[in-house]
Amino acid sequence: MPALARTEKIATAQLPKTSASVLPFSGRPATKTKPKQIAVALARNVLPPLVVLIVILTIWQILCSGAGATLPPPSQVWEESYDLIAYPFFDYGSQDIGLGWRVLISLQRVAYGFGLAAITGVFIGAVIGQSVWAMRGLDPIFQILRTVPPLAWLPLSLAAFQDSNPSAIFVIFITSIWPVIINTAVGVRNIPQDYRNVAKVLCLNQFEFFFKIMLPSAAPYIFTGLRIGVGLSWLAIVAAEMLTGGVGIGFFIWDAWNSSRLPDIIVALVYIGVVGFILDKLVSAVGSIVTRGASAN
Repeated sequence: MPALARTEKIATAQLPKTSASVLPFSGRPATKTKPKQIAVALARNVLPPLVVLIVILTIWQILCSGAGATLPPPSQVWEESYDLIAYPFFDYGSQDIGLGWRVLISLQRVAYGFGLAAITGVFIGAVIGQSVWAMRGLDPIFQILRTVPPLAWLPLSLAAFQDSNPSAIFVIFITSIWPVIINTAVGVRNIPQDYRNVAKVLCLNQFEFFFKIMLPSAAPYIFTGLRIGVGLSWLAIVAAEMLTGGVGIGFFIWDAWNSSRLPDIIVALVYIGVVGFILDKLVSAVGSIVTRGASAN
């Protein structure tokens, strides 16, 4: 035992010293975001639009405060439509509800129509992008159909479905599907040939090629089409609801016009703009996450 202990001591003494035993610990503490940096970032992003908004409201107040003004000033909008601004989710009956509920009803229709357009558009665009002849034959037709205004489809949809709700969903679908198809087809056509060669070497079937090669490569184009499509969907539902009725935000604007409630219309327009902005940013954020993941692979 003494000989064994002496051998272990000699072997330990002959071992080379690692850099960790010689060099001091050089790790740096995690940098913390300072309150000053947060304040500067908020000032850069919030102050410019806030200043512009104040200037617009001031000019609007001055121009519409005169005796012959035909539009209400911001002060009058605040006074007469305070309930719509401060309480967006009040519910006093079937038609006497806040704008928050009306926006949610319209968003539900947009979710159905745009969701169906996104799935169908990506699939059709992928098929067309794989075929040169399909691209040459169908692209001119799609370019023509996408220029048809949303309300021009409404009489046909009402005649086909005999109901306002599916008719409005169809208008959303037929309006938003074209940019998804066109951008997806262009993205598939621009897949590098090296990726296609790798798919052939790996003997990927069409299902594997679609999900592992095609979708990640064409993702930037697809989400560009989706951003355009979601904006068109929101425009289409507001226009369709003005004619089909119901309790959506579009019908509220038409009903307020018939009742000469201009302040309510202005508040509803603000709601529409804010919701459209949020939808665009939401699709853009999802696209940034997906495309970043695709590029990392």
